[in-house]
Amino acid sequence: MSIKESSVSTSHGELKVRESAGTGTPVLMIHGNSSSGVVFRNQLLGPIGQRWRLIAPDLPGHGQSADALDPERTYSMEGYADAMAELLRLMGIGRVIVFGWSLGGHIGLEMIARVPGMIGLMITGTPPVAPSEVAEGFRPSPHMHLAGQEQFGPEDVENYARSTCGLPFEPLLRDVVARTDGRARRLMFEKFAAGTGDNQREIVAKAKLPIAVVNGIDEPFVNLRFVRGVRFGNLWRGQAIEIADSGHAPFWDRPQEFDRIFTEFLADMDGAP
Repeated sequence: MSIKESSVSTSHGELKVRESAGTGTPVLMIHGNSSSGVVFRNQLLGPIGQRWRLIAPDLPGHGQSADALDPERTYSMEGYADAMAELLRLMGIGRVIVFGWSLGGHIGLEMIARVPGMIGLMITGTPPVAPSEVAEGFRPSPHMHLAGQEQFGPEDVENYARSTCGLPFEPLLRDVVARTDGRARRLMFEKFAAGTGDNQREIVAKAKLPIAVVNGIDEPFVNLRFVRGVRFGNLWRGQAIEIADSGHAPFWDRPQEFDRIFTEFLADMDGAP
């Protein structure tokens, strides 16, 4: 199995895109803050990627994508959502399923109003918060402050890489953190704290498309009790799913358990009208 790689020119900058060999319904996979689409390697190269057309871009300012042409426009949840919606249009993709991890989940929520062809969304490590309850959706963590810190030293890179993905740890996780445009962290965090995007608590309450919520039970950053109390208009299987012995990135640290759930979700979405 191999991964197809390409670049797409957007109004936000040149974006690196990876695609699996599958020919099924397109599935856009959006990575988290200071990461890259390479973290979805297990899914891209595994049975899911053989069946569905997984598309894993690097966000502007991340991985092998260019830094944003206009950081103020792009480096926010709503800015990234515009970039991802534009990417789908340029790739000629209408009907699509979206998976978002951490920041990627927040981006996915912002995309609901921007992508009429979205038929399902799965979020991981993403508390859908109203602007007034950001602090409630997250839990104190020794490395949480790094999410909005512009300048990283070697220790910051190491700590952020290890806390976000957990084990197994590979050098590529460190490399993608070190590469990230620090302005992306600072501006995104400032805008999130200021409530510039849509009210994500309201988004999930009003959403008609199925939204799946899957988290690691040992999630270091997200307050799972808060997530369990959020009202969804159409929550897949009626409850948030939690994976044992997993942290912030279950698709990486528990791929077998995660992929089983992800496969079931994608199959259900394929059957949706």
